[in-house]
Amino acid sequence: MPQTPEEESLGSLVAQASNHISTLVRSEIELAKAEFRFDAKRVGTAGGLFAAAAFMAHLCLILASFTIAYALSHWLPDWLSFLIVTVFYLVVAALLVFIGVRRLKGLAGMKRTARSIKDLKEIASPEEAEAVAAATEPSAGQVGLHREPVSRDGT
Repeated sequence: MPQTPEEESLGSLVAQASNHISTLVRSEIELAKAEFRFDAKRVGTAGGLFAAAAFMAHLCLILASFTIAYALSHWLPDWLSFLIVTVFYLVVAALLVFIGVRRLKGLAGMKRTARSIKDLKEIASPEEAEAVAAATEPSAGQVGLHREPVSRDGT
């Protein structure tokens, strides 16, 4: 005959609660796995569709380039019309490279991470940290120059 909750021992109740929590956690993990598999399939399918669309757009760009060159060839020699289209694409590519290089020059690196690791080293070996700090402290006229501002993006 099953016992009523008032008659069960504390150990029995804790064991049941532990069993229920364990079952709940396992169920949540299984749900997360199922959702992840479903989402991963959708992301994979979408990625494939985007790749196919990009390939088709690239083909359209090539065909549009020939169309523009052919249209120009009505007023110019064929070689000059194709050369104009080619030079246009080279200028656009050079501009994109220039913008990309400028963006890369703006990278701050991992200054905060390096500082954090340095702080951890100081905590791990305080004797060496004092020697390093004494050697790298700014002089009286340079107070505050060793600090780097932190921007909104965390760098």
